[in-house]
Amino acid sequence: MENFEFAFPTKIIFGRAAEDKVGREVKKYGNKLLIHYGGGSIKRFGLYDRIMKSLKKEGIEVVELGGVKPNPRLSMVRDGIKLCRKENIKFILAVGGGSAIDSAKAIAIGVLYQGDVWDFYSGKAKVKESLPLGTVLTIPAAGSEVSGDSVITNEDGWYKRSGGEGTYPKFSILNPEISFTLSSEQTIIGVSDIMAHVLERYFTQVKNTELTDRLAEATLKTVINNIKIILFDPKNYNARAEIMWSGSVAHNNLLSTGRIPDWGSHMIEHEISAIYDIPHGEGLAIVFPAWMKYVYRFNIQRFAQFALRVFNAEAYLDDLEKMALEGIKKLEDFYREIGLPISLKEIGIGGDRLEEMAAKCVEDGPIGKFKELNKKDVLEILKIALK
Repeated sequence: MENFEFAFPTKIIFGRAAEDKVGREVKKYGNKLLIHYGGGSIKRFGLYDRIMKSLKKEGIEVVELGGVKPNPRLSMVRDGIKLCRKENIKFILAVGGGSAIDSAKAIAIGVLYQGDVWDFYSGKAKVKESLPLGTVLTIPAAGSEVSGDSVITNEDGWYKRSGGEGTYPKFSILNPEISFTLSSEQTIIGVSDIMAHVLERYFTQVKNTELTDRLAEATLKTVINNIKIILFDPKNYNARAEIMWSGSVAHNNLLSTGRIPDWGSHMIEHEISAIYDIPHGEGLAIVFPAWMKYVYRFNIQRFAQFALRVFNAEAYLDDLEKMALEGIKKLEDFYREIGLPISLKEIGIGGDRLEEMAAKCVEDGPIGKFKELNKKDVLEILKIALK
């Protein structure tokens, strides 16, 4: 087990009607905020009205910026920074999934920075200060409600990069009932994202990580079990609650303690969704099994353990490679069972830009910690994902 430091500064407010407490929480930080959200769903389903009622009760003035797109854009972040400066905003409330929250985080660090906010995503600057922010989560998926960074897409060259390390929400409100309104497609894409966050941490070369292995396996099994319930019974509160909390546990870095995560699959997928604008979770369902097929021989025992403990595969103790491959197949079968694609061709992406994506992926050097990947490696993984 590796040495580690772990801090989780975000207050979680979980359960039915939790959003009614948003005014009380915001009041601790000021009387004026920017509310940042995506499309019109929060208004159609009444969430916007409930939030505004709670804010009004506390006498909080609201400035709005809606229209966040999936794979949030740098141009909107820059607009948000200008708006916050003009209105003298002291707090940002993100209402939505990972895209709205990531965009809000980028705005929060950009407002107090004299340079261009993209500096935080290109590695030129580190966060020293930011506006405080809170979240009301609508889509369990990205885990941004509990994480300390964000992912933004720069339309100039279509670069999708992670940055803003240390930007944790002050509070995050999680009401599983809000996710009742999600389509089955949104739900399963979210599940893929959650599982990928666990898998990036699970596949490590660090030995003696039994506790976090077991926590990761339990999180994966919880998601696998409960998504099947939700697809049959979309308004099952308990199943929705299990998925929502799993999404937060998957990405609050508890499962990273004592181990070195990989993150190669995420970086490869970022190149795909930056260019083709596909949902992140959909891309991860395609990339992760391809990555697994390419690297499993570098620690067959861990892949065999994954197969046995997560998918209850048959224990071929005299043939660990067979077990490892069975685990990968069972993951693909699960993705297919719940309606996720497992190849680029299934979503209409051909092989004409694989070289470009592989080159951009390693512009700053090799990626991945389980196995270091260079351009050739990334290209081979993309070819496996093409099918």
